[in-house]
Amino acid sequence: MKDNHPPARPTERASGTKSRRRWWRILVAVLASLLLAAVGGVALAYPSLAATTCPGCYGLTELHPGVYTEDGLTPAQRTRVGEVAEQAARRVTGFYGTRLSSPGLLVCLTDTCYRRIGGGQERGVAVLNRSVMLSPRGLDPVIASHELSHVELHARLASSATVPQWFDEGLAVVVSGDPRYLAPESAPDRCLVAPAGPLPVTLEEWLRTASADPATYARSACQVSRWLRENDGRTGLLGLVARLNTGEPFSTLVRTP
Repeated sequence: MKDNHPPARPTERASGTKSRRRWWRILVAVLASLLLAAVGGVALAYPSLAATTCPGCYGLTELHPGVYTEDGLTPAQRTRVGEVAEQAARRVTGFYGTRLSSPGLLVCLTDTCYRRIGGGQERGVAVLNRSVMLSPRGLDPVIASHELSHVELHARLASSATVPQWFDEGLAVVVSGDPRYLAPESAPDRCLVAPAGPLPVTLEEWLRTASADPATYARSACQVSRWLRENDGRTGLLGLVARLNTGEPFSTLVRTP
């Protein structure tokens, strides 16, 4: 069939090309705006997550590889932060023999800094097993190693493997050697408070129970320390993790109170 339409003139083709380019620029600008809005929304709603991704965006600078802290610290304060980070890492490595995790450590020495990165009233907190945040009250090897223990355990567990919250928390107390909840290693029995019933299984249950009764940490640490003593310590724990990773349920492997 004969095409009766006259060929497009050069000026018409140029006009069409410019129009398409203009619409592409508009589309790119809209997408960029949506992306910035999404990023800004995450930063506002979850500052702790955003801070772990970009510590510098929240006024933190790298003191040592993977260790970030606020500006303006005295030489003594900087030394203290480095010592806490080193001692905490040594405790976790000493317990497990090796470390599979390498979370960032975000350390604040002022409440203003800690609030800015999304912290609350806690001494420290592990964020999505990617990093650990320490408040001014958490600048201590015990608190730091407690949080690092959570990250290390979950780094060793398969995505489908789970442990009850009491075991996770009790193990963190053992790894950190927290004297508030556990007797020294030289004691025949490290328990300060023996468990007398079921311990919290889910995170929600743990938060509710532990906030009402801090001795929940001691009871959980007692249960874990006794289990470790009866199951060859580190060897037993690593064996437990291996069996959990094959799909065996925790309830069939560990006797609970």
